[in-house]
Amino acid sequence: MATTLDVVDAKGKKTGSVDLPGAIFDVQTNVPLIHQVVTAQLAAARQGTHKTKGRGEVSGSGTKPFKQKGTGRARQGSIRMPQHRGGGIVHGPVPRDYSERTPKKMIAAALLGVLSDRARGERLHVIDSFGSNGAPSTKNALSVLENVATSKNVLIVIEHDDEITLKSVRNLKNVHVLTVDQLNAYDVVVSEDIVFTKAAYDWFVERRSTNKKDAAVDAEKKEAGE
Repeated sequence: MATTLDVVDAKGKKTGSVDLPGAIFDVQTNVPLIHQVVTAQLAAARQGTHKTKGRGEVSGSGTKPFKQKGTGRARQGSIRMPQHRGGGIVHGPVPRDYSERTPKKMIAAALLGVLSDRARGERLHVIDSFGSNGAPSTKNALSVLENVATSKNVLIVIEHDDEITLKSVRNLKNVHVLTVDQLNAYDVVVSEDIVFTKAAYDWFVERRSTNKKDAAVDAEKKEAGE
């Protein structure tokens, strides 16, 4: 796997390169872990507001619809029973929370694993800018993506205040935009090409590197019994 990645500008020309830290973009891709994290993320997105009415909640008389004997029909106690039209639902869905507890370390490992897979497949890209002369340009953004990311589904990762890139790419077909702090395993899995802006990439690498250093320091303290 390459240890550097080219950075291109809005015209598709190389303007520099960035390092690809092995601890972030060359880690093991644990497919079962990614599946577990993505499944939990999709479950947490469910509203869980489904509800059906039981026998005691539907409208209708509570008296017997006809006498117990002598009619030749099966005995019935109420028209609100499930076998009657408009009756209650048996064991129907009720509001519930579908979210699952997923440790932060698992979420982080899944994200790095799928990013590493995209990096090894040369599906990771860094763009200096999508605009033109400091202004949004959908035409330029489309031209860059046609030269850089040739797949159908593209994920673009930007910084929070990058309005130029957001306005340049938000109307493009099959393009999904996320801020760098929203980056998650599911959106990377469903996207074939991942395109970072230079500023977003630097922020992501710095943040991940800092977290790993802090974790290493905590581990050393724990071993030392502090």
